[in-house]
Amino acid sequence: MPSQRRIGLTGGIASGKSSVGRWLSDHGLPVLDADRYARDALAPGSAGCQAVLARYGPAVAARGARADVVELNRSALADIVFADAVERRWLERLVHPLVRQAFDTALGELELTPAVVLMVPLLYESGLESLCTEVWVVRCSKEQQQQRLIQRNRLSAQQADQRIEAQWPLARKCLLADQIIDNSGEPDAWQAQVLSLL
Repeated sequence: MPSQRRIGLTGGIASGKSSVGRWLSDHGLPVLDADRYARDALAPGSAGCQAVLARYGPAVAARGARADVVELNRSALADIVFADAVERRWLERLVHPLVRQAFDTALGELELTPAVVLMVPLLYESGLESLCTEVWVVRCSKEQQQQRLIQRNRLSAQQADQRIEAQWPLARKCLLADQIIDNSGEPDAWQAQVLSLL
């Protein structure tokens, strides 16, 4: 393990980990965001984008800002992969190694930094907990996840449930965590707990 403190920040979808990550960033910790790396892995013109277009064709294609650039319709891609576990695993096998590579590069650039946060929704599912010296799981109830997803992403209840079920249950993640950040109460009530962990 590195001498650097590496906080793996995870949780379920819409559990509040991004809010915790922003707060940690505002308090001076570098936050490496797996979602950003995953978006970069599927950026227009990238090998990842080309592989997705080759597999699904026009169903996931969208016109970009430039007429000669084809982008991914991420909503259409999400509909496919969250409805079909085989397709989701295919996409994860494509994206996860690219995300791991991005983390390795960023951690190399930050090797002299005393503490770094790795914000990874699929931390355990992708095996990236091996990069961390400790893991914090942000939790709330499944009902809260569903309601937040419906409101935030304008999803149906079925679409929200598909996205929740695509990840490990929060209870399973909590069993493996070093710290559990409770985000089921009043907004921002978790801040005092997180401050005490720094």
